[in-house]
Amino acid sequence: MRLFTAGPVACFPQVLEAMSSQMFSHRSREYQELHMETVELLMNFLETRQTVLLFPSSGTGFMESSIRCGVSPNGKVLVTIIGSFGKRYAEVVETNGRQPLKLEFDLGSPVDPETLKQALDENPDVEAVTITYNETSTGVLNPLPDLAKIVKKYDKLLFVDAVSAMGAADIKVDSWGIDMVFSSSQKAFGVPPGLAFAAVSDRLLEVSERMPSKGWYFDLNLYKKFQDEKKSTPSTPPIPQIMGLNVVLKMIREMGKHSWLKMYSDRAEKIRRGVRELGLDILAKKGFESPTITVVFAPEGCSGLDIYNKMREKGFELAKGYGRLKEATFRIGHMGHITDEDIEEMFQALKSVLREIVEKA
Repeated sequence: MRLFTAGPVACFPQVLEAMSSQMFSHRSREYQELHMETVELLMNFLETRQTVLLFPSSGTGFMESSIRCGVSPNGKVLVTIIGSFGKRYAEVVETNGRQPLKLEFDLGSPVDPETLKQALDENPDVEAVTITYNETSTGVLNPLPDLAKIVKKYDKLLFVDAVSAMGAADIKVDSWGIDMVFSSSQKAFGVPPGLAFAAVSDRLLEVSERMPSKGWYFDLNLYKKFQDEKKSTPSTPPIPQIMGLNVVLKMIREMGKHSWLKMYSDRAEKIRRGVRELGLDILAKKGFESPTITVVFAPEGCSGLDIYNKMREKGFELAKGYGRLKEATFRIGHMGHITDEDIEEMFQALKSVLREIVEKA
């Protein structure tokens, strides 16, 4: 089965080879060297000289950590929502005893900067703003540099969900003024799931130091202390995934960050061009299309779920439409190890599936 999913994605061969190594103790010198080298590689990729941490979790672990460590109990958070994963952030805020102020936009559209400004003017007591950099459910990439500039002008903490963006969209943590940006291994880095990582600002660590009742497992300061003193994590880390990520980050270093990101943007444009050549429409507003996933409207009278199922029969795992768009759309992921030949054969299969469905209608 060839994967064009929203994640987990097809892993790079070099990753699978590295992950086949025998294990060693996470308190050993070998692990310490692996851990700190991986952190340094991530710091360079994310353009930060502050702190990068590794969590044995999915990316949602850092989502919860940002709220528990960065927002006071019953404090207010401005949650920008352009799809289902923005809504998840609001749920995390609420279930952790904080107040989400929801700023929601039409599906397919990014966060509007002027609307964000207005919301911050009207709610000066919010402690933090959350932004989904790349919304997996709609295939929209937010204009993060512009939005970050606004949040910093109002002197609020900025938390960025970059789970499906990091590794394919540019991130400059320090110059953009981001307080936390997090991702996980199973998306654009093409590593199996089980590892999350984030860049964390000095400011957020100071806030977290004073935060009451923030729990243990996702305590940012605890992870920082273990990393500084023991070059490891408080609990057992997913060593194979860290080995895989280390390999990918070295591949990126060798290729050059600009060339790596261009590989992703070129691949995304090839996918979108193929979709349009089939006469299909894309949900994302023009100019804000995702570099990692494309949400496609099913032809009139067809179900996106039917297209997904028939593509599986032909050996291609796409992604189902998500949330309110489940029936009307299907999604084509373009993350991980995908070749041009894979793309061409996927579109040949999709063309055949569409013809079969239309003939039956």
